[in-house]
Parts: sequence; C-alpha cells; structure tokens
Amino acid sequence: MKAHPMVGDSLLAAVFALLDLLIFAIATISHAQAATPAPKPWYISIPLIIGAVLPLVFRRRYPVLSAYLVLLIGIPHSVLQLGLASLAGFCVAIYTLVVYVSRKHALFYALANVAVMAVQLPIQTNNPAELIIGVLAGSASLAISWVLGEFVGARRAYQAEVEARLHMLETERDQQAKIAVAAERARIARELHDVVAHAVSVIVVQADGAALTVATQPDLAERAVKTISSTGREALTELRRLLGVLRAEEADEERTPQPGAKSLAELAERVRAVGLPVRLEIEGVVDDLPAGVGLGIYRIVQEALTNSLKHAGPGASALVRLERTTDRVYLSVSDDGLTGRRALVGLAGGNGLIGMRERAHVFGGTLRAGPQPGGGWRVQAVLPFGNA
Repeated sequence: MKAHPMVGDSLLAAVFALLDLLIFAIATISHAQAATPAPKPWYISIPLIIGAVLPLVFRRRYPVLSAYLVLLIGIPHSVLQLGLASLAGFCVAIYTLVVYVSRKHALFYALANVAVMAVQLPIQTNNPAELIIGVLAGSASLAISWVLGEFVGARRAYQAEVEARLHMLETERDQQAKIAVAAERARIARELHDVVAHAVSVIVVQADGAALTVATQPDLAERAVKTISSTGREALTELRRLLGVLRAEEADEERTPQPGAKSLAELAERVRAVGLPVRLEIEGVVDDLPAGVGLGIYRIVQEALTNSLKHAGPGASALVRLERTTDRVYLSVSDDGLTGRRALVGLAGGNGLIGMRERAHVFGGTLRAGPQPGGGWRVQAVLPFGNA
C-alpha cells in the first residue's frame, strides 16, 4: 500500500461507496415492502454516492483539490440523506490536509465545512435534538480527524528527519572512507618510494664494486652485475606500482627501514608480549620476496593482529598462516575472539579494513575479512608477485 498509495485510497473509497449503496438498496427494498418514504431515484443517488467518494482516490496527489471536491459533492449528498459518505469524506479530507499540506489549509477547510453545516442543518430538520446530534457528530468527527492527522503528521516528520540524518551519516561515512583510502595510498606510496630508493642505492654500490673488481676479480664483478640486474628489475616493478598510487606531499617525515615478510616473527613476538598468543606458520621461502610485496604482507598482518588485540576479547589467540607458491602468496590471519563485536567492525567498514584492502589492491591482489563460522574473525589475502 505504501508503494502504491492510490490502491489503498481506492479501496477506502470503494468501502464508503458500498456502504452507501447498501443503505440505498435497503431503503429501496423497504419502500417496496412497506409504506415508507420513497428513496431518491437511482440515477440521482448512485452518481452522488460515487461522486462523494471518488475524489478520495487521488487525495494524496492533489490533497487540496480532493478536499474541496468532497465538500462540494457532499452538500447534495448530505441534503438528500444518501448515507455516510459525505461525513466520512469530510473526515478523510481533514486528516489529509493536516498530514500532507498544513494546519492553515486544514483550518480554512474546517471553517468552510462548519459554515455549510450551519446553513444545512436548520434546512434539513427543525427538531432541536437532531440539530444537537448533528452538531455534536460533526464536531467530534472534526476533532478526531484533526488529532489523528497531527499524530500521523508528527510521525512522518520524525521519520523524514531520521532518514535525513541517516543520509547525512552515510555521506559522512563515505567521505571518511575516501579520506582513509587517500591517506593509506599516500602511506603506501611513501613506503614504496623508500623501497625503490633502497634498490637504486644497492645498484649504485654494486656498480661501483663491479667497476673496481672487473680487472682483478672477474667472478666477483660478475656476481655484482647479476645483483644489479635482479635489483633493477625489482625496482622497476615497485616503480610501476608507485606510479599507480597518489603520493601526498608531506615534508620532513622520518624515514625508517621498511620491514618485510621475514620480520613477521619479530611482529608476532611483540604481539605476544602485549597479551595476545600468536602462532606463526610459514610454508615456503619468504625472505627473497620482492620488497614491496613483503612490506604489504607485513602491514596486513600488523593491522589484522592490531584489530585482534582491540576486539577479540580476553582469552583469545591468533593464527598467522603464510604460504608461498611460484607466483603468489596466500595469507590468513584469524582469531577465536568475540564474533559479535568483531562483526560490528566489519560492517562499519573501519579504516583498518580499508587500509588492508588498499595494500592488497596495490599489488593486484584481493582481501576478504569477516566472521568465521565457528566463531572469531579471519582476514584472508592473496598477493601475486613477479615482474608484472
């Protein structure tokens, strides 16, 4: 009904029309069986009954027009006493104006109905009791419709405000995520810059050594040239990655030697020292991985273990598993901590997860993070390497 409001309004109008048609049919049957006053002709009654409720079908799309059509058609309907559709339409129109338009329009409409009632009731009856009943019924209908409209209108306004705030929070979260991505890319670029600078320094030193020993120690010079070749290829690979990352200009930042995959044992030992038991499993040789890939692995493990320290809870332990194949590295960091709290971190899209994903994406890899079926949290990454 909310998706198609005219369907609900059409059903409401149909119910009011059927009630009046039922009243008209009963009056017709009663007149045929007994000496009761004859009802109005069907070619007058039925069009007025349908016309009194038809504007309700489009009351939400054109609330003001619908309300005054109900008032206009309701005058002959109520004068001829054809049923309750005119009173019901008046109540629905008041409610609609309060909810969808404004109190000012609703007040003008209510005053117009009171004026019509003040003229119409004395014409329809001279009985004081009937006059009092008519006034009370009209006043009660007005009050109930107005209060109901105020309640629904306030709820709609509250929902609209909540939706606006949620939209604002989503926008702010997206902006923070973009800022976090930019900051992480800048950090990765700075680290890759250091890796390339180190490779170039190695090339220069090896070239100088080869130049000094080429005549006296050709074997040593040949090894130096081979080192220059392999280091140069590695530097080119890292340089390509560096060019794909936006590097923020930050002056006077301290430069420190960058860790790699071979530093994972030291990292695990430091994490154990602060209270989280960590088991490290490494399959294959990881000491000769490209420096950028090794640095990416180290940072992903570092961030994942930091999250475990923050969210896994007391008594938890972690497992870091690293497997190297011919052209890629498979990494898994898992813990057996509190699933509920960790799930909130994943859904929130924290900066730590953003940073780990950026690390993997820089090397053309993938990263997944989420709760484990048996409890705890797991981060899985695949990082390809080579001269791509």
